[in-house]
Amino acid sequence: MELTRKEFILLTALAEAKDTMSQRELAASGGMSIGSVNRLLRDLSERGYVKAGRLTPDGLLALEPYRVKRAVFMAAGFGARMVPITLNTPKPLIRVRGQRIIDTLLDAVLAAGIEEIYIVRGYLAEEFDQLLYKYPMIHFIENPVYNESNNISSMFCACGHLQNAYVLEGDLLLYHPGLITKYQYESNYLAVPVERTDDWCFRVENDIIKEVMVGGTNCYHMFGISYWTAEDGAKLVDHIKQVYQAPGGKERLFEHVPLTYYKDQYSVHIRPCSFEDLVEIDTFNELKTLDASYGV
Repeated sequence: MELTRKEFILLTALAEAKDTMSQRELAASGGMSIGSVNRLLRDLSERGYVKAGRLTPDGLLALEPYRVKRAVFMAAGFGARMVPITLNTPKPLIRVRGQRIIDTLLDAVLAAGIEEIYIVRGYLAEEFDQLLYKYPMIHFIENPVYNESNNISSMFCACGHLQNAYVLEGDLLLYHPGLITKYQYESNYLAVPVERTDDWCFRVENDIIKEVMVGGTNCYHMFGISYWTAEDGAKLVDHIKQVYQAPGGKERLFEHVPLTYYKDQYSVHIRPCSFEDLVEIDTFNELKTLDASYGV
């Protein structure tokens, strides 16, 4: 039986709690009234999902369809705007204050209990082997055409691993690891609400992405961390292949597949975050601002 959003929120709160949570605590964590929590707990108890304020094995089983099973990292690109540092080091492996950029994401993924991890690599591919010392569970996927295509080629190479999966750009510096959670209810993108941006953004209606574009007002600044349900991940396999193999397909962006070309077949939600949660380092000057060891 599928869970409603409120049931999902309540069960995940109980699943992640170290101790029994009061109804007031559950209400605060889920943005619900105490009355709503009381009714939900009564119903979930009758179904055997909750007992004495704790999640039961049946409750854990009810959450299983929503468990994130894998993470796919896009890390094949050159990072031209980060020259000269990327001449010898792929952008995700650049260190910021002593820590590799991609490590902030990998650590968060593992902390959420996700151990099936794929990294799509291309530029200086062998450099990523160093990650295996700390993360021996990683599987590498080679992108042989990274230098002549857009990021859709990486997703084409990895399209067999997109069900119940996070897709992450490997060059995001994550400050808030709690954004990577063990369970997700629906397909979504991380984004920050803004009054105006010149960067990639989403036009949103009722929390659902209606358009992806460059520059906008009263929109959501896009970050390259998304989640895809089992159903949407299965659809993406065919849709990515169709776009990629069409004339000019290699020049397309992965994001446009579900959000532009086949947007009538997806309902991709916004998952709000803030600019304090993560940052995309676009240029070498921005790197120097974040880490004085590179010289300001």
